[in-house]
Amino acid sequence: MSTDVLPERPLTYEEERGKPMPSFNHGFIQMRLGIQFAKHPEFEPAGEVTLELVPGDPKTPDLIVQPRQSLDLRRDVTRPTDPPLLAVEIVSPSQGMQEIMDKVKFYLTHGVKSVWVVVPPLHEVAIFLPDGSRQSHHAGVVRDPAIGVTADLDAVFS
Repeated sequence: MSTDVLPERPLTYEEERGKPMPSFNHGFIQMRLGIQFAKHPEFEPAGEVTLELVPGDPKTPDLIVQPRQSLDLRRDVTRPTDPPLLAVEIVSPSQGMQEIMDKVKFYLTHGVKSVWVVVPPLHEVAIFLPDGSRQSHHAGVVRDPAIGVTADLDAVFS
């Protein structure tokens, strides 16, 4: 009997991030929304940053928005522990709404000021706030009530 230890296989995208691999439309919406957020000089968007707001329970939103700061490219942070101002989840074809709503609750419970849930086929953005309120938007320029960032949904969904 062999006592060799087999090497561990690398984690899949889904295992590492706890969510399905993004689809074609998902990727385009993510980029377009990030471009909208980047128009604000006081904010810095970033995609696919794994957050460790609770030790041992990492989450990877599709986008985050933080206050703009100088980047120290000599020192990176692999799993930030401070909550971003805004987290964005873009619903993928294989995701269920309960999974998304559990993430919304998690983010809001752990200090995120606002969570956007984007549903590409419906051209919808739902904004969730810590007080339990929700706003739904389908077109035009949307202003986040918690942090003031805006996004032109016509540009995002066109």
